[in-house]
Amino acid sequence: MLILKPNCECCDRDLPPDSVEARICTYECTFCADCAAGHFSGTCPNCGGDLVRRPIRPANMLEKHPASTERALKDHPGCGARRG
Repeated sequence: MLILKPNCECCDRDLPPDSVEARICTYECTFCADCAAGHFSGTCPNCGGDLVRRPIRPANMLEKHPASTERALKDHPGCGARRG
């Protein structure tokens, strides 16, 4: 089951569980659509895999299986400048 990380690990943008802007790889590294496409050209900087749209967990399922609240940030080149 996906843990649904709450933020982009590059720019720290909030990515709530219902966000259509969240992108993930097979290891669930999480980025916003802007960083995924513009900064990483659709490739995960951690594993080299594709970054694709993260599925949305229905609200009634979030009650049973809530999203993670633990934020993750990585020091990829250029990410520090993207944090605002």
